[in-house]
Amino acid sequence: MAEKNILHMLTPTKHTSPFDVNMALDAGYDAVLTYNNVTLDEVTGLVQDAIFSRPPKVGARTGMFFGGKNASLALDMLAKARKALVPPFSISFFADPAGSFTTAAAMVACVEKVLKQKKDRSLKGLKVAVFGATGVVGYAAGVIAALEGADVTLVGYDGTKRVSDSAKEIKTRFNVDVQAADGSDDSKKSAILAATEVALCAGRAGIQVLSSAQLAAAKQLLIAADVNVVPPAGIEGLEMQASGGELTPGGTLGLGPLAIGNIKYKTEFGLFQKMIASTKPMQFDFRGAFELARELNG
Repeated sequence: MAEKNILHMLTPTKHTSPFDVNMALDAGYDAVLTYNNVTLDEVTGLVQDAIFSRPPKVGARTGMFFGGKNASLALDMLAKARKALVPPFSISFFADPAGSFTTAAAMVACVEKVLKQKKDRSLKGLKVAVFGATGVVGYAAGVIAALEGADVTLVGYDGTKRVSDSAKEIKTRFNVDVQAADGSDDSKKSAILAATEVALCAGRAGIQVLSSAQLAAAKQLLIAADVNVVPPAGIEGLEMQASGGELTPGGTLGLGPLAIGNIKYKTEFGLFQKMIASTKPMQFDFRGAFELARELNG
């Protein structure tokens, strides 16, 4: 009898995301087991319990997913899991806390495609401002854009302390530089937008972050993208399904949450399928997610 495809989902939070459970089962896993309130110190034992229960030749049939709502902790759990492997025993790993890595990957991949098709520009050297950068999606989107050569600014809605801390962490983890800026009021956000070519909006659900007047006044702004699906939109006037149409009279283009969400869904689903189909253990974080999101975008 063929070995089952089994996925163990670890989260440091009280509940495992039903979204991720549904996605994994629909992608083809035979069984999904959830582990809640998992601490970083517990990861090694769980990984080694999983790897030693099956012969090395079927290690790829076992996967471990790292969820939660904290990008840094998910990355730490992934690193801990890698160190816990004892060759030739191995399993597949996938980190996507709160769906942030696949959402950020989809957002940046969609922006990249529209820029190339309609503005003949690439991410390299582009001035990118991330609004909602203290959240997991904003953090990941900033890192992806910076790794692609963009000049990234993390905008803090409550001042610069938290985004400055994130910028330092990003430098330490990924050896890329990002800037921090204070976006705590409308005048400060307007000043940031005036020097921005791409605005990535990843604020809290149901919160308008950027107004249509602010966008219209931003003469250098090429594209604005938002991942908020709960009304009101994070970007005023942006349609949910906007996929690169004009958002302002000045020619700024818009990308809405449903257009981005379509690629996000396909990316997370696709990474689960890659783990299931592979004969060798695989490991994914936001970099693997961005690679697939790019591929899905053509």
